[in-house]
Amino acid sequence: MLQENKRIMSVNYISNYESMFACPICHKSMKVLESKSLICSNYHTFDFAKQGYINFTSHLVKTKYGKELFEARRKLITDGDFYEPLSQAITKIINEQFVKTNETISILDTGCGEGSHLSNICDIINSDFFKGVVGIGIDLSKEGIMDASKNYTNKIWVVSDLANTPFKSKQFDVILNILSPSNYAEFNRLMKSDGVVIKVVPQSGYLKKLREHLFTKPEKQNYTNVDTIEKFNKSFQFVDTLRLSYTRSLNKSLIEWLVQMTPLTWTATKERVESFLNKDSAQITVDLEILIGKQTI
Repeated sequence: MLQENKRIMSVNYISNYESMFACPICHKSMKVLESKSLICSNYHTFDFAKQGYINFTSHLVKTKYGKELFEARRKLITDGDFYEPLSQAITKIINEQFVKTNETISILDTGCGEGSHLSNICDIINSDFFKGVVGIGIDLSKEGIMDASKNYTNKIWVVSDLANTPFKSKQFDVILNILSPSNYAEFNRLMKSDGVVIKVVPQSGYLKKLREHLFTKPEKQNYTNVDTIEKFNKSFQFVDTLRLSYTRSLNKSLIEWLVQMTPLTWTATKERVESFLNKDSAQITVDLEILIGKQTI
């Protein structure tokens, strides 16, 4: 009964924004049908899951991003406040970009995972800046979207390929891309003419103590995102860039969540991972570059 109520709540919420959707198969407009599906004029039909999300993929896509990873990431973000300065920085950017409007802002989080970044950002905007906001999270991982829909209501959660999203063109004021792969052609299509894309990439100090503990080779301990930043700047009209760097003190529980969350452990030896897990505390640096762009003229 609880899951059925969650599905109905999601259907009712999405009904308010069904005009944003376009069929990923034929690109026709879509409508909510009988409180259970989104359907286009060519009768391509996508059902609401019992948790409230919609799966627009035509086949099962397996990824390494599983249930335990997403649960650990959510705990690290919500209980550990690991990325709280990032959420505050992003909401400040959004407020500065749309300071003259009191209308509802539409935010699409691409590669949203289990949805905690989007939920936190929307909550801050609603409480601090008094703007209405509709938040939509999209990810190819069904596990991530399922976790998001279980934990965060009054959002739209979608399983979809980023190269073929189920939305009409020019629907979003803000496109977020936080520590996740991008599709700049799709971002440009989806963004409103006065919209903004905010991409977050790791910088040289990001999780450096963890990388130094897990790996011995310098190329694993250090990396650069120069190519990623150059590609971003070529794809969008440059607005601004912000370097965000801070250190978090992690207790044993937070260390466990960090290790479960990060893909860094996938290529590390079991011994080095366990050695880090055995620590009682750790000082971990979060070092990020926030890139802000608009459509090229």
